[in-house]
Amino acid sequence: MPYALATYLFWGLFPLYFALLRDVPAFEMVGWRIVFTIPFCALVVSARRQWPAVGRALRERRTLGTLFASSLFIGANWTIYVWAVQQGHVLAASLGYYINPLLNVLAGTIFLREKLSRLQWAAVALAAVGVSVLAWGALDMLWISLGLAASFCSYGLLRKLAPVDALPGLTIESLVLLIPGLVAVGLPALGSGGSALAGPAGQVALLTLAGVFTGLPLLLFSEAARRMDYSTLGFVQYLTPTLVFLLGLFVFHEPIKPTQLACFVLIWTAIGIFTFDLLKRRSKARRQVA
Repeated sequence: MPYALATYLFWGLFPLYFALLRDVPAFEMVGWRIVFTIPFCALVVSARRQWPAVGRALRERRTLGTLFASSLFIGANWTIYVWAVQQGHVLAASLGYYINPLLNVLAGTIFLREKLSRLQWAAVALAAVGVSVLAWGALDMLWISLGLAASFCSYGLLRKLAPVDALPGLTIESLVLLIPGLVAVGLPALGSGGSALAGPAGQVALLTLAGVFTGLPLLLFSEAARRMDYSTLGFVQYLTPTLVFLLGLFVFHEPIKPTQLACFVLIWTAIGIFTFDLLKRRSKARRQVA
């Protein structure tokens, strides 16, 4: 749970970072995230002496294939998210991560055979009603929300299934995306726009931190995904879109609609029900053990 909470808090504040870099085109921003994540991973892998684990994963065809697929999904997720924030569609991005936990619950029950109690299914149904209300009021930008939700659900499921630790897996994913990343940062440099690294000092400093800001929460997420039930992990994820929602409302001053407010109330009621049932079941399990 601490890994999950730290991850989603970090991601919930991401719009502030991307807003400071709104002058950097979305594709180039994603490229720099990839490029600067590799040295971050290399340093941490060296410090933790995990290069043998990276080598084993590269030699195992099934593991490598799973990480190749997960890298494509996370690359697509980054691109959609950065573009949405830079274009002022923060609430549409928030809706995507409201939808994602519902997909996680379905993925957990279908592919991982996880089971939910009746009360937890009631919470899922209530959250689904809230998301449906919000989606109905944002049909024009719904493709952003669905793209973010589907890509990240697929990424998380693949990382849970991949028989590799968080850091070696992220290192290989970054290597898979390196060539597209270099293309994304190279094309602006060759064109008339110039490279973002030739911009103001503050912009350059923020870009160089992209590797840390990208790699650290992904490491935390991968650890959480391997240790927690995927459906429970999905419900904890509501922390991220709630923070994004509040940033869109109070920092970026996007107008709020009655449907958005209704969704907010329904989803947090569902979170309360889900959490109550989860704590009750764990307390019962502890009493049985004692």
